[in-house]
Amino acid sequence: MSELIPINIVIGDRTYRIKTLAKDEEVIRRTLKTVNDKIIEFKTQFGGKDMQDYIAMVMIWYATLANTDSNPVLEKEVTDALLKMELAIDKAL
Repeated sequence: MSELIPINIVIGDRTYRIKTLAKDEEVIRRTLKTVNDKIIEFKTQFGGKDMQDYIAMVMIWYATLANTDSNPVLEKEVTDALLKMELAIDKAL
């Protein structure tokens, strides 16, 4: 059985501590970079919103991207990463 490792992740302006398989860490970090880059992009486009609004916009964008992409491997990666982030957010709240 593979051992989970703790990692700190940042979404928007919040830090979360999650546990993941070591082999998944790189995928999670790449996904987080994409998500945080999109948050910055949306903050630039839509001034005056709060962070929760930007995160919601990014999640909708990411989910839409996953649903329109016909690459099943990418869809699985995105789905897994989003589920892990959702669990981490739920635990933090």
